[in-house]
Amino acid sequence: MALDIKICGLKTDQAMAAALAGGASHVGFIFFAKSPRFVEPVEAGRLREAARGKALAVAVTVDASDAFLDEIVEKMQPDMLQLHGSETPERVAELKARYGLPVMKALPLSEVADLDRIKPFIGVADRLLFDAKPPKGSVLPGGNGVAFDWRILAGLDAGVDYMLSGGLNAANIGDALRLANPPGIDISSGVERAPGVKDPALIEQFFRAVRAARDDRAA
Repeated sequence: MALDIKICGLKTDQAMAAALAGGASHVGFIFFAKSPRFVEPVEAGRLREAARGKALAVAVTVDASDAFLDEIVEKMQPDMLQLHGSETPERVAELKARYGLPVMKALPLSEVADLDRIKPFIGVADRLLFDAKPPKGSVLPGGNGVAFDWRILAGLDAGVDYMLSGGLNAANIGDALRLANPPGIDISSGVERAPGVKDPALIEQFFRAVRAARDDRAA
């Protein structure tokens, strides 16, 4: 099974080059002003040009207004929208219709009971992204470097298409793939040397760890 890999929170040409060289299927740009990974739509539009024909460019927003989304879509020309706030299934459907783009909806998980939150989005969102719940006091809905218990995903319906996120890094990706067997993975802070500062060497290291983990499972 092919494994989709999204490198999120990209801000520099060097990080973009490392993500594409490693074989990323998706590259993400953050449009949330409180995040150290925030990038202006015009700059994201420039950076995403390198991904055309190689990886899908994802615009990550948090309860964004229509006006801001209009600007992002116009200036960045994303292939997909990712909604990482408190957006409802109705909002997901509204934005899919407004822009004609696929939408990935992020949902925070920490226990088995949280899986019930997935059901209203099935058949509405094109894909889901499962992230850990933010630590108390955090202003960021994602990118906090926190993992959840991946074993809770064992109770997930096999047909649910999702990306696994939250606290992934080169050291634990093998366990994540073994325990959850996700169809896609998403990493941001796990390939940074400081908040918002992607390290091309860490990106390369992460891809090596993914390949090693998959080789071990195939052996």
